[in-house]
Amino acid sequence: MNIVKHSMTKKAGIIALAAMAGFSVSFNAQASDDKHKFTLALESGDRDSASGKSMQMWADLIKEASDGRMKVNIFYQGELGGQQELFDQLVKGNIDMMLTWPQTSYDERLAVNYIPYLTLGWKDALAAYTDGGWLKNILGPVYKDIGLKYFGPYPEGFGGVATKGKYALSYEDAQGMKVRSQPVFPLPQTMNAMGFQAVPIDWAEVYTSIQTGVVDGDSSNVIYWDYEYFRDQLDYFVQTSHNFSSYALLMNWDQWEELDDEDRKIISDAASQVIETQFRNAKAEDDKWIAAAQKEGMEYIVPSNEQLRAWVDRVRTDVWPQAEEKLGKELMDKIRANASVPE
Repeated sequence: MNIVKHSMTKKAGIIALAAMAGFSVSFNAQASDDKHKFTLALESGDRDSASGKSMQMWADLIKEASDGRMKVNIFYQGELGGQQELFDQLVKGNIDMMLTWPQTSYDERLAVNYIPYLTLGWKDALAAYTDGGWLKNILGPVYKDIGLKYFGPYPEGFGGVATKGKYALSYEDAQGMKVRSQPVFPLPQTMNAMGFQAVPIDWAEVYTSIQTGVVDGDSSNVIYWDYEYFRDQLDYFVQTSHNFSSYALLMNWDQWEELDDEDRKIISDAASQVIETQFRNAKAEDDKWIAAAQKEGMEYIVPSNEQLRAWVDRVRTDVWPQAEEKLGKELMDKIRANASVPE
């Protein structure tokens, strides 16, 4: 059953009156009187997390701009299901909005979001992901093809590898170390190319997996998640920066199409405010959690340029050809033409 509940509107009556009077009516110029109740889900993050607060901001802006006609119910991590299950429900329309790491099960081209070492610094990342950026222009049409409206990225920062008992700064060091990876191409392949043994695990199972020794740590998240949720289990965070951690702010396309122009603008403008705020705050937020983790005893390690370059060369040589098989040469040519150049 669709969770969205749309109230009856006055439009049918207005159309009938217009027909009787022999003229047409354009609703684009009229103030909307539709009432909507949307469901918004987060795959990870509770109400006190940065992402939880950002989604509350989106909901509040929508409610305020619509004078209370549009309300958004927010469900946080684990409340409606796991990562893949939630994405499935979003595509089906049983969930209206979502902040998520997109699943490539519907279109392998979404793996563009996870291609390793696309950007190598904040300046390049912001240029790629913001409005008009080369990467955002690639992603928007792909989402539409699978039935989703893409408002834009929700950036967190550069991911790393957080581990227990030992850490690695090279392919050789990583041999024999098992790390959790998000179960989406090409993140497991990236960790394997870096020398680790990737173990794809859903977010809800990560803590227990580290605690019981199924894995030695977590990968591809910014330090916030590893510090906030696993700090009693992890000792090191190596800033490998192999991925730019960026969620997607999405809405089911059919639900989007049912809205009139005014309500679409309200939702889209509110999403833009959330995204712009996060872009301004992302680096400062990441720096805050790096400092917090260090204060609590987690060792934060930044590879040297030489160490990073070795990983970049190895991963691009190994993983990018795999990505080309799935994404196609045309798309990968765009990536190669725009990707950051290592120092």
